[in-house]
Amino acid sequence: MTAEYAFLTGINILLAWSVYIILLSGTLSFANGAFMAIGGYVAGIVTVKFGLPLAAGLAAAALAAAVVGLLAGYPALRTRGIYLMLVTVGLAFMVESGVQNISYIGGVKGMGGMQGTTIYHIYGAVLVVGLALWKLTRSPLQRLLDAVREDELVAGALGVNVVYLRLALFCFGAALAAFAGGLYSHHMFFIAPDHFTVIVSVFVVLYVIMGGVNNMWGPVLGATVLTLLPEAFRVVGAWRQTVFGLAIALLLLFRREGLMPFRMASVRRARRS
Repeated sequence: MTAEYAFLTGINILLAWSVYIILLSGTLSFANGAFMAIGGYVAGIVTVKFGLPLAAGLAAAALAAAVVGLLAGYPALRTRGIYLMLVTVGLAFMVESGVQNISYIGGVKGMGGMQGTTIYHIYGAVLVVGLALWKLTRSPLQRLLDAVREDELVAGALGVNVVYLRLALFCFGAALAAFAGGLYSHHMFFIAPDHFTVIVSVFVVLYVIMGGVNNMWGPVLGATVLTLLPEAFRVVGAWRQTVFGLAIALLLLFRREGLMPFRMASVRRARRS
């Protein structure tokens, strides 16, 4: 694995986990590419325009995305199913259109001057988030989230405020996607609106579905495989995209529950009890 692919794999793992966190409560978001854009631009403004360190930029990026997630998520999470997914897709389009029309951050020309991300920043973040998720799988909160995901009506009848719980996870997922976006922008040195299209959000969701939605390691595997797979198909030349798409279709056809389909330990314990 080259250094460039090591960087991209780490960032994609963080993005996959940002979707996985939201999915823990049974909510699927196609807006995480938009939160990544918010993080990339906000972190860039803080470091380039204001001259503050990278840590301040990443903190501001996570906070800004969490606030946007709160404002957008509160009405959105009162919907269900396909309507909720359409709302998140609409949010992704709104952010993409917004950054194209703000001259302060370069508009369609993009924004440059960011720097400072190292591989230690990226994999340090992967380690911290991974440890937090590992602790979550062994906590009572994980069993509460399992109850909401498996049957929200029963969870509500037991006194769980399903909307607020989903909103909290939506904000956490948005903040993590923005954090990854801040790291990405300071690694690439330059970002533009076409780096954060709706297709990016679709791919991030695909990382989770491909790896497996029932285990925190599934998104890691899915992000790693789908980041490195195009490079493995470089030998087929102009057919690379076609072969890549065919490989994804075959994997989804024969591994519908993902590459790591087994359930979380907390779910297995709950079912045994």
